[in-house]
Amino acid sequence: MVGTGSATAAAPPDGASGLKEVMFVGNNWDGTADVIASKGDFSRIGRINVIPDKDQRLTEIYLNPVKLIYFLGIRNGPGEGHDQFVDDMYSTPDGSAMVVSRPSFADVVSIDLTTGRINWRFPVSGYRSDHMAVSPDGTRVAVSASTSNTVHVLDIRTGKQVGSFKTGDKPHENVFTNGGKYLWNMSIGEVNTALDDPAWDWTKGDRRITVVDAATFKEVKVIDMRGRLDAFGRKDLSDAVRPVAFTPDESKLYFQVSFFNGVVEYDVTSDRIARVKTLPKNPATSEDRTTWVNDSRHHGMSVNPAGDKLCIAGTMDDYATIVDRATLQEGPLVTASKPYWATVSGDGRSCVISESGADRVTAIDFATGKKVASVAVGDHPQRVRIAHVAADWTGPGAG
Repeated sequence: MVGTGSATAAAPPDGASGLKEVMFVGNNWDGTADVIASKGDFSRIGRINVIPDKDQRLTEIYLNPVKLIYFLGIRNGPGEGHDQFVDDMYSTPDGSAMVVSRPSFADVVSIDLTTGRINWRFPVSGYRSDHMAVSPDGTRVAVSASTSNTVHVLDIRTGKQVGSFKTGDKPHENVFTNGGKYLWNMSIGEVNTALDDPAWDWTKGDRRITVVDAATFKEVKVIDMRGRLDAFGRKDLSDAVRPVAFTPDESKLYFQVSFFNGVVEYDVTSDRIARVKTLPKNPATSEDRTTWVNDSRHHGMSVNPAGDKLCIAGTMDDYATIVDRATLQEGPLVTASKPYWATVSGDGRSCVISESGADRVTAIDFATGKKVASVAVGDHPQRVRIAHVAADWTGPGAG
C-alpha cells in the first residue's frame, strides 16, 4: 500500500561517526545558509555562501536572452523583487557537504563544508529549481524543476541523475514514504499571476499529487484533490496542495492549499478527505488575494514525533500555532513575521519556524504552544532542515 512506514529520513545519533546534528536555514535573498544548533538555544554555529559562483552564473544568464527572461521573471514574481538563491538544502550522509537548490540559477549544487567550494552542479530542466527531499538512507535527493513539470532524482554524493518523472504543473513539495519505497510530488499550478479570483481558478493549471516507485520512477498513483474536496463539500477550496506533513505511521496526510487559512486532513487508506480545519484570520491581513505571496495564505507545517500535534505557519496572517491533532483545536497564536516554513527540532520538543519577514528562526514548544527561543539569521529565511556536520565544524575555512 502506498503511504506506510516512516517518512522521516534516518539520521545518525548525535556524535556518531564524528558528526553533530544541526539545522540548515536557507536565506533565500542573500544566498547564504546559516547553520544553527538543532535544539536548546538554537544558537548560530556558522554561515555558508551557497553562491560562490555567482559571477559565472550571472554572466551565463545575461548572455542568454531566454534565461534572462526567466531570471527576471523569478525576481519580479516569486522573488518579490529579489533573486532566489537558496530554496532547499540537505547534508550528505557523511556531513561533508550541503546540497542546495538555487531557483534563480535553475540548478542544484553540492557545497564542500570545509572549503566552501562547489563539488558538483546539476542544471535542472527548464528555468527554475524548487523544493527537494532526501531519501531515508540519505543517498538520493529529489528536486522539483518547476517550469518543466519534472522531478529529478540525483545521487547526493556525485550529482548524477539516477531517474526522473513528470508531474502536474509547477511541481513543488516532495516527500519520500514507506522507508523510501515511494516518492510523492505535489504540483501547485500557476501561482504567479494576478488571476486569483475563484472564477479564474481554471487558469491555474493541472494540480495533482503524483506518486511514483522510487526505484523505477514509474507512476503508482495520481491523486487529484479536486474530486476529494468536492466530495467533502468544500468546492470553495483550491486543490493546489502546498506544504504537507504525514503522521509518523503515514496513515494521515495533512496539507495546506492556496488561499486558505487552515489545514486539510486526508486519510491515505480510504483515499478521502477526513477533516478540514479553518484557523483564525489576522484582521490586519488584506482580503485581496493578489497581495498574498505566491497564492499562499498559510505555508509551512510539521507533525511532532509523537504524532499528536501539528505546527502551522500562518504566513500571511503573521502567526504560528500548535494544533491538537485529535481535536484540531489550535493553541496560542504566536506572533511571527511572515512565517514561511515549519519543521521539528532535533529533540522533537519544538516546532521551528522561519520568520521570513524578520530574518529570524523561532522555536515554539509543542507541549505549551509558547515561544521558547528565537535567533537572528540572514535575509528572508525560508526552508529549515535537520542536517549533520563534522563535530568540530564552525564554518568553511575556519578552524
